Amino acid sequence: MLCGWVWTCGKGKAMFHQSSRQCERLLRRLYSSSGSPLRVCVVGSGPAGFYTAHQLLKKHPNTCVDILERLPVPFGLVRFGVAPDHPEVKNCINQFTSLAQSGKCRFLGNVRVGEDVSVTTLRSLYHAVVLAYGAEGDRELGIPGEDLPGVHSARAFVGWYNGLPSCRHLSPDLSGDTAIVCGHGNVALDVARMLLTPVDILKSTDICEHALDALAESKIRRVHLIGRRGPLQVAFTIKELREMTRLPNCQTTFDPRDFDPIRDQIQDLPRPRKRLTELMMKTAEEGSVAHGDRGVSHSDDGREWRLHFLKSPVEVMDSGCGIVGGVRVELNILEGNGDSTRAVATGNYEEVECNLVLRSIGYKALPLEGGVPVDPSTGYIPNHRGRVDNGLYCSGWVKTGPVGVIVTTMENAFETAATILEDYENGMLQVTEDTDLTGKLRDVCPPVLFSDWERIDERERRDGDRVGKPREKITSLQTMLDIAHT
Repeated sequence: MLCGWVWTCGKGKAMFHQSSRQCERLLRRLYSSSGSPLRVCVVGSGPAGFYTAHQLLKKHPNTCVDILERLPVPFGLVRFGVAPDHPEVKNCINQFTSLAQSGKCRFLGNVRVGEDVSVTTLRSLYHAVVLAYGAEGDRELGIPGEDLPGVHSARAFVGWYNGLPSCRHLSPDLSGDTAIVCGHGNVALDVARMLLTPVDILKSTDICEHALDALAESKIRRVHLIGRRGPLQVAFTIKELREMTRLPNCQTTFDPRDFDPIRDQIQDLPRPRKRLTELMMKTAEEGSVAHGDRGVSHSDDGREWRLHFLKSPVEVMDSGCGIVGGVRVELNILEGNGDSTRAVATGNYEEVECNLVLRSIGYKALPLEGGVPVDPSTGYIPNHRGRVDNGLYCSGWVKTGPVGVIVTTMENAFETAATILEDYENGMLQVTEDTDLTGKLRDVCPPVLFSDWERIDERERRDGDRVGKPREKITSLQTMLDIAHT
C-alpha cells in the first residue's frame, strides 16, 4: 500500500508524509474519475428531479441519469401544480425536454418505486439514488366536520383542474355562492383565483375540460381566505396578490382596521415584505375611500374575495343535510416578534357561512416502501445538504418541505447535486450490481420512455388545438399507456 512520497526541489529536500487513510482517499478519487460513468437514479420527474440531473450532467459530463416516475407522463408539479393561467411558469419544460433527449438522461415512466422496484435494489444498481418525489400528503386541520362532503384539500382541487389522474373524479360542489379557503399561501390564492376567474379567460388555457365545464356552471361568487396569523405573516407573494387584486369583474375586500396595529412597523420590514404589506394596505385604503369605512363593495355579478386575519378554524359546521354549511373560527391575538410570532386563541368565536371548504395549510412527504424515513414532525426526510445516507440523497420538497417557488427548488437541487459529486470524488459511492434497470422491470411494468411520452404529448396538443387550447390533458392512466405503447 502506498504510504507516502518524497518531493525533492532545488537545494533542499522536503518530505511530505501522508497517512494510509489519505492515500486510500487519493486512490479512490483517481478510480472514481476514470472512464466508468457516474450512475445516478432520480425518483421523481418534477423540477427537483430534472434540475438535479441537469446540474450533475453540467458539472460531471461523464454521468448517466435515469429519472423514474410513477405516472406515464413527466414534469410533476409543472404539469399538475402550476395554475393553467400561468403558462410562463411552465417554460422550464423546454429545458427538461432537451435534457431528456440528450442521451445522458433517460426518462422511465410508469415505474412505482417501492412497489415495482425497491429502493434497496436501486441502491445496488446506481452510485447514487436521489429521492425527488415531492410532498404528496395533505396536512389536515384536525377539527370536527373536516370529513363532511364539500371539504377538500387544495392539492386535490388543483389536481382536479390540472388533470392529475388520481383527482379527476373529485367533483367539488360549486352549487353554493360562498367558498372558504383555509390558508394564506400562493396555493390558497391560486384556488381562489380559479374559482373567481371568468370562464372566457380560462377557455384558452390548458385547464381540463371537465373542470372548465364545472366552473362554467359554478355559482361561487364569494371566496374568504382565512389565516390564523396577521398581515405580516402571510405566505403568498406580491405577484400572486397583485394578480388577485386585478381579477376582472371581482371586488377585493380588505378591512383597513386589520392593518392599524402594524403601521408603525412597515419601515423596518425587509423590502419584499414591505412591498407586499404596502400593497395590501393600499388595496384596503382605496376600497375604503370608494366604498365606505370597511372597504366592502360588490362587482356587477357579486364576485368578491376577502382576507381574514387572526382566525383559526375550529369546526366545519353541518348545514343540517350532512354537507358543509359553514366554518366556526376562533379569534386570535399575536404574541412574540419576527419568526417567533405565534397565534394565541382568545376564546371568542365567529361563524362564516359557506358551501365549499378548501384546506390549503401545507403538504408533507409520504414514505416509500422500504423504510425511507420521513420525519412526522417536519414532513420531510432528515438530511444534510441533501445527503440522507451513503449513496442515498433527496432533493426538492421531500428534502425541505413545501417551501419556495421553482427557482428555490432549482437552488435546492443544485446543492444536492454538489453533495453527490463531492461524495463521488471522495470515493464514497459504489455500484454493487452491474445490471440495467430496464431488465428488472421488463416483467413487472413496461416503462414509458420519453419517446413514448412524446406520443402522448402530440395527442394532447392535437386535441387542444381543436378547441383553441394549448393542449387537452389526458386524465386516464390506461389511455396514456395505450397511446404510449402503440
